[in-house]
Amino acid sequence: MFIAVDGGDGAGKSAQIARLAHWLQTRGRRVAFFRDPGDTPLGDALREILLARKDLAICPESETALFMAARAQLVRDKIRPALADGQVVLVDRFLLSTVVYQGYAADGDAESIWRLGTRLTGGLLPDVTFVLDCPVDVAFGRMNRGRDRIESKGTDFHRRVRDGFLRAVDDWERFAVPGKVFLVDATQTPEEVSAKIIERLQEEAPSLADA
Repeated sequence: MFIAVDGGDGAGKSAQIARLAHWLQTRGRRVAFFRDPGDTPLGDALREILLARKDLAICPESETALFMAARAQLVRDKIRPALADGQVVLVDRFLLSTVVYQGYAADGDAESIWRLGTRLTGGLLPDVTFVLDCPVDVAFGRMNRGRDRIESKGTDFHRRVRDGFLRAVDDWERFAVPGKVFLVDATQTPEEVSAKIIERLQEEAPSLADA
């Protein structure tokens, strides 16, 4: 099974992925975790450019191309082999992030990004995507580290990101995107958020809960 955890910066994706991975492993599931972008030599190099290089001016179209390249490599080198090996694949972000950040939030063509991204992954998209939703002021108040290039784009941009995720969830059926998407209130405690994710996952894939 292929599961993505997505949402705005500071929403708690990393913590929830760790909790979900632990829950799956205690039930005997082998879990592979990947970051998008990242986890291949090309992906790590592009991640450095996209997130760390604050000195570079990168337009939304170029950002889209770079994220797509990293993702295509990740799918080919890591995600497909892990799925073929019977592992449950967890990813921190996937195509939905590009649709939102470079599409909705940057006034890009979200539908075109979906089509291009689906083609470049060979049609492989998560079976289930969890979108963690949190107001920007709350999310950024949780961050206790320096902000990367995209996180530094400003409050107005990140409000558009949050709105973009909400719009994307509403547009899911219109775009005929494979897999299911679920919105999760990330203002709750980490334990409550985790419980909601696991509850929904058990409904969608009961066999994963079998010890």
